[in-house]
Amino acid sequence: MLTNYILIQLNGQPFNCVSGISLKDIILYLNFDLRSVVIEYNAVIVQNVELDKVVIVEGDKIELLTVVGGG
Repeated sequence: MLTNYILIQLNGQPFNCVSGISLKDIILYLNFDLRSVVIEYNAVIVQNVELDKVVIVEGDKIELLTVVGGG
């Protein structure tokens, strides 16, 4: 069985991922905590409840911003 891979931009860097993966799955694969990350998908902020609905395609641009608390 052949696995198809696509090339996307992740935080400004080229990144190969499996074709058909959801935005939520790629974030979990990268070990980000969904409660403390802001996701920008093709220049649009995506809410956590929408992550399963977004399927990554060739050329997409994803920016992941980690929220850090402190004082």
